[in-house]
Amino acid sequence: MKLIALAAATLLAAPALADEIWVTNEKDDTISVIDIDTLEVVRTIPTGERPRGITFSKDHSVVYICASDSDAVQVMDPETGEILHDLPSGEDPEQFVLHPDNRRLYIANEDDAITTVVDTETRKVIAQIDVGIEPEGMAVSPDGTIAITTSETTNMAHWIDTESEQLFANTLVDSRPRHAEFVKEGTELWVSSEIGGTITVFDVATQAEKGKIRFEVQGVHPDRVQPVGFELTEDEKTAFVALGPSNHLAVINADTFEVEDYILVGRRVWHMEFNADKSLLFTTNGVSGDVTVVDVAKRKAIKTIKVGRFPWGAALRPTN
Repeated sequence: MKLIALAAATLLAAPALADEIWVTNEKDDTISVIDIDTLEVVRTIPTGERPRGITFSKDHSVVYICASDSDAVQVMDPETGEILHDLPSGEDPEQFVLHPDNRRLYIANEDDAITTVVDTETRKVIAQIDVGIEPEGMAVSPDGTIAITTSETTNMAHWIDTESEQLFANTLVDSRPRHAEFVKEGTELWVSSEIGGTITVFDVATQAEKGKIRFEVQGVHPDRVQPVGFELTEDEKTAFVALGPSNHLAVINADTFEVEDYILVGRRVWHMEFNADKSLLFTTNGVSGDVTVVDVAKRKAIKTIKVGRFPWGAALRPTN
């Protein structure tokens, strides 16, 4: 009885595992795993060639990785780092988004000008949808009825009905759209345009443009101010936007579309991810090969974490 009680007490006293940020390193073919409590890299995991997009299943039991130069979406066990299997993805998968049903994966195939829809359970392609040239950004509405693909060369956002898996609208954006997100409970779509230097805001109900966000970083040439990834706070009042080779984040009032602040981070900031309570933001800085940790409330960079070469994507893994 005493042994049982001691064992139970030991289990109860065991420290909880810290949440993690997983970062893909496209030049090293690895993932760097950052412990959020210590803000240190605790694991480096090999992947296929040129990993970029990364996302977890809804229960975080598996992680999906776009191994672009391997022409595969890899499915990994996050506990062991073992590649369980590959999914058929089409050529050069770059970004993807998991449908709220936790089953359909929408994948942008840059070289093929298509969006591939894969059933993650049967591991079969459900549909391949013709979109514009060099598709990259992917998003899905909170209710799961609409998926978006952005095409870099065609300069469009393509609107996909997820029931029929057919396009129902195409909307122009500025040059080289990179990233898309549904915000404000799915009533708005934001699309960043890297070369155009803007974020275009659409009304989802009408697909009409309702606003344009522009950026101007003091002391930085406009050609280097290139918006790519972005994330919004829990209340969706504030957006943080990665501005590429300007080496800054922009802080946006998501209601007025006005820029409120700029934060200096690493070189060629690309994508980002919050921790669970959104008090910290982790940015992937490709050229400097590191991650900047930003205190969200203070709007200030507080630490730099060295990772692999050319970090690209980031995803949160809660462990509790």
